[in-house]
Amino acid sequence: MVHILGVQLFEANFVKHALTQFYGISHHTASRICARLQIHDTCRVRHLSATQITSIAAFLSSPATSPIPPRAPLAPITFQPSLPSTPLQNLAGARTYLAQLDAPPPPLPRVKTKGMDPLRWLRIETDLKNEMRENIAHQRMIGSYVGKRHAMGLPVRGQNTQTNARTAKKLNRVERHR
Repeated sequence: MVHILGVQLFEANFVKHALTQFYGISHHTASRICARLQIHDTCRVRHLSATQITSIAAFLSSPATSPIPPRAPLAPITFQPSLPSTPLQNLAGARTYLAQLDAPPPPLPRVKTKGMDPLRWLRIETDLKNEMRENIAHQRMIGSYVGKRHAMGLPVRGQNTQTNARTAKKLNRVERHR
């Protein structure tokens, strides 16, 4: 078994399925993380190298500070591939691409913007649980309908309460601890 940030990942699982063991990572997010770190979809946890495990741990510990991977230029419709022996510097458009790689990364934005990297704002485990708890406390503090329903331990999203509200009464207690 591999331990990353206190979570056990079983060696026989695919990496993109094993990453879902983290609270807050879905299958879609796990696929994006694997693509970001250039880990193949069919790679199993036991086949990960030490550097790949370190890169996964580093990304999951602070996704906001991880560098955005460079984008390769897309080829136009009239693109004709050159011979494999051609050096990269001689290819059309390669100088601008290489200049982008050498340039320092742009400063991080302070606000969430649409169209930016969706993994930059990833929250997992304790951070996500604390954020959920703070959101519920905020709803209760401002006295909204949702906050009152949380405080009473009743369903929040309009479910039936006459017969089947047991799950909501179990989950919507004052403090959400898991």
